[in-house]
Amino acid sequence: MNLHSRLRFAPATVNVERRADGTLVLRSPQALGAYERSVGEWLVRWAREAPGRVFLAERDGETWRRVSYAQALAAARRIGQALLERGLGPGKPVAILADNSVDHGLLALGAMHAGVPVAPISPAYSLMSKDFAKLKQIFALLKPGLVWTGDSPRFAPALAAVGAEATPMATLLEKDAGARVDEAFARVGPESVAKILFTSGSTGLPKGVINTQRMLVANQQMLAQVWPFLEDRVQTIVDWLPWNHTFGGNFCFNVVLRNGGSLYVDGGKPAPGLIEVTAKNLAEISPTLYFNVPRGFDLLMPMLEADAALRRNFFRDLDMVFYAGAALPQNLWERLEKLAIAEKNGELAMISSWGSTETAPSAAAVHYLIERAGVIGLPNPGCELKLVPSADKLEVRVRGPNVTPGYYRREDLTREAFDEEGYYRIGDAMKFDDPARPEKGLVFDGRVAEDFKLTSGTWVHVGAVRVKLIAAGNPVIQDAVITGHDRNEVGALVFLSPAAKDLAPQALRAKIAGALKTLAAEGGSSMHPTRALVLEEPPSIDAGEITDKGYINQRAVLERRAALVETLHAQPANPAVIAAGTAS
Repeated sequence: MNLHSRLRFAPATVNVERRADGTLVLRSPQALGAYERSVGEWLVRWAREAPGRVFLAERDGETWRRVSYAQALAAARRIGQALLERGLGPGKPVAILADNSVDHGLLALGAMHAGVPVAPISPAYSLMSKDFAKLKQIFALLKPGLVWTGDSPRFAPALAAVGAEATPMATLLEKDAGARVDEAFARVGPESVAKILFTSGSTGLPKGVINTQRMLVANQQMLAQVWPFLEDRVQTIVDWLPWNHTFGGNFCFNVVLRNGGSLYVDGGKPAPGLIEVTAKNLAEISPTLYFNVPRGFDLLMPMLEADAALRRNFFRDLDMVFYAGAALPQNLWERLEKLAIAEKNGELAMISSWGSTETAPSAAAVHYLIERAGVIGLPNPGCELKLVPSADKLEVRVRGPNVTPGYYRREDLTREAFDEEGYYRIGDAMKFDDPARPEKGLVFDGRVAEDFKLTSGTWVHVGAVRVKLIAAGNPVIQDAVITGHDRNEVGALVFLSPAAKDLAPQALRAKIAGALKTLAAEGGSSMHPTRALVLEEPPSIDAGEITDKGYINQRAVLERRAALVETLHAQPANPAVIAAGTAS
């Protein structure tokens, strides 16, 4: 292990309750400290204590539009007043159809300040969808009292599809705030609904996850206790993660707001043609914390390796890199580590957290140095993890003040989501990094529902197989869907990365065949694919195959591409299928 850190972490300790049926309940020895009644209290605090400090910023040509904490509070109060005057309230939410922006952030804060739930909806449902089916379903459930978009012409077809008109931001800022918004803010409490966040879903209607004020403020108190370094300096982040998802909108946004930091909105994304925007921003603004998903690291890494000036500015003030622990291939970890050693003498923390939209999102976090990707840490203070035996795995369930009370206007889904003790059934599996030393933390062990058995009766742990294949096929394999349910062998449907375009077809096949051969040499028929099929069509947002963060939905791909799964496993082998060691 070459990385080290001077950051202050909470002690790595955990209490383990062992039940007779094999169930384990994990709790932090730390009691959860007091937390604010609402997100708005953070904004009020920093507007008072650091009124001129940059809170939100975004690109404005070659310069940056910067909004201070005092300006943000003034705008939020005006917006809140305008929403109340239009009859919005707890039962009439605001719907946002927009990418991240300063105005998006101010509208969300204004709504929450006035006790109006805000529902940021994935722009992909408006801009990438062909039939707007999911958007229509969401609007039918949500029944918003006001719709806003930062780019009405771009979203015009989507607005027309749901019969909505967008309200301009200038209209919401016209009048001064008064007693009405202040009285409404005083009524906002821990049980008030702050947000309704829609899950990506596999098929059909995305679920509206209720996010209360308690969930959001309690979750940030948990993080402050396990990561006390957050309060040691003014934190700066450059971030693209979409605010319609809990990672960007709750975790990243609220880490900045709770601790009085500065958030520079990155208009880039982990996609060719847009990752260059991210690189330009990182060449100008040095982050202290950096958050991304595996696809983002995959595309950014070659740019950091090739551009010394970019690399220098990126690492200059950087204390922590945060990654999605369940999916980051080890080869990306090692490349990041190599750069950190060269630029910072290894003084960098690479850590992770784990949770979901229903847990605000952090239920567990790494608060110690780790040696590899995949470790998700220990339960946060005040948050309990129950590990229940399921086949040969441990299914994890969550209980705490950061857990949702349920799904918006779907009592049936709410009842199904919790067990008899009130633990949320998150659907993930976990195992100990070292069973003899629980304090070393948990390791993500895949989705319980994704794993399957071969005809031999052997379980295939999809998450582990997928990560190993992506690492072995670096840099040409962007992602993979693992196949083989009730079959003799494991297979893989492969999505290619942009780097694959640099290889001739035969060389590409040889690269993938070599990866399969490498994994086969490690042994274990259930631990590696024996065959692969390259998918020509990219994953479909309409079919739920991919989220706008770049996460692949295993089940949705398998259902939509069932014919290709049959092709992959057919005997004799289809010529398009790649087997270990074959390049022709």
